[in-house]
Amino acid sequence: MLDEKPEKGKMQALITGLLTGLSLIVAIGAQNAYVLRQGLARKHVLVIVLLCSFSDALLIALGVLGFGQVIQASSLTLEIIRWFGVAYLIWFGVGALRKVFKAEKLEASDKQVNTLKIAVLTTLSLTFLNPHVYLDTVIFVGGLAHQFGDQTIYFALGAILASFIWFFGLGFGASRLSPLMAKPVFWKILDTTIAVIMFSIAIALAIVKFN
Repeated sequence: MLDEKPEKGKMQALITGLLTGLSLIVAIGAQNAYVLRQGLARKHVLVIVLLCSFSDALLIALGVLGFGQVIQASSLTLEIIRWFGVAYLIWFGVGALRKVFKAEKLEASDKQVNTLKIAVLTTLSLTFLNPHVYLDTVIFVGGLAHQFGDQTIYFALGAILASFIWFFGLGFGASRLSPLMAKPVFWKILDTTIAVIMFSIAIALAIVKFN
């Protein structure tokens, strides 16, 4: 009879990675807010969720390969990443506030919805200029994965799977709320919420000292 312990170890690592990934990614942030807004508008959703998911997969893979230790050892790198993130979050928040105070009605087909090029650039910026992405995926997940020894790869796969489940669920699930998009007040509340989130994260990043 085959030894079931190795298989149980793989499954345990996979599930732990999945739950860890979900616990980190579910928190509302700049990236999630943007995916939600594009999902509601039903614009470039597949491209955006694939970019987010594969970006997470890439960063987790880098962390598992040991790149997380390199970044963590460089305080200068963390500081550069941090302040780029602060600046971009503030810029994104100001953009959301400007939409709140515009008089025109915002529809899914409105010209304010980003083109594919802008959507891609915005998604990549929100992903790779966000310090939390590196701290969560490269450093935390990458470091924790190595605690599983020979099962490291399964923990990483679980965390990567969590990203795909979350982003696809968020992007395509948001479209169910599309009837609400006909109400201008909905967009004003959404953009106000997004602006508050962006500014809150920017303030937190400016205050917190990453070690």
